[in-house]
Amino acid sequence: MEKTVYIRMRNRVLAKPEECIYLTDIAQIIAPETIIPQLKKLKVYQISESDKNIIIIDVMKIIRLISSLIEDVEVQTIGPAQTIVEVILKKKQMSFPYFILIWFLLFFGSAMAIMNFHDDVSMRSVQEKLYRIITGVEDSKPWIFQIPYSIGLGLGMILFFNHVFQKRINEEPSPLEVEMFNYQMDLDNYVIIHENKESMKHTNDD
Repeated sequence: MEKTVYIRMRNRVLAKPEECIYLTDIAQIIAPETIIPQLKKLKVYQISESDKNIIIIDVMKIIRLISSLIEDVEVQTIGPAQTIVEVILKKKQMSFPYFILIWFLLFFGSAMAIMNFHDDVSMRSVQEKLYRIITGVEDSKPWIFQIPYSIGLGLGMILFFNHVFQKRINEEPSPLEVEMFNYQMDLDNYVIIHENKESMKHTNDD
């Protein structure tokens, strides 16, 4: 009697160096109870020192492994055709002087960007005109506008990025997180397509 196994590959998983990757690590499985234990023990890949930090596991390899392990089995796949395994390598700790240097570059770089923008749109002259229209008095330093505006600018950045230091304000993702997500998706697609091209090249060479 033919058995049916449903496989849904995960998009991306994390792994440690030298770790052994099993089927349950990279895919969701629906199968008859009699073969579930075999599938859970199915070894898919062994990470070695020669591997880089990104490994692509194709669903066709999974189908071959399951077919060789279990007789009279039909594998139905749902979702993505590849899983990206990211090997978490030990990162070097950032030194304190290097951290301070980056902090200063980001701080003064963003400050210069904001000041140049305000200079381009003549923000100071606009605030002076608003102050003159409302009060009827000429003032080259309308603090009553400039101070609340500066405070509001900082609060607006906090709300925009949805973070106060490492604490999230609400569960809604910030625009930066959405852009990072889109960038990660594009990067994953590039890695998968590039890997498929390399695989085809090696096949043709053989």
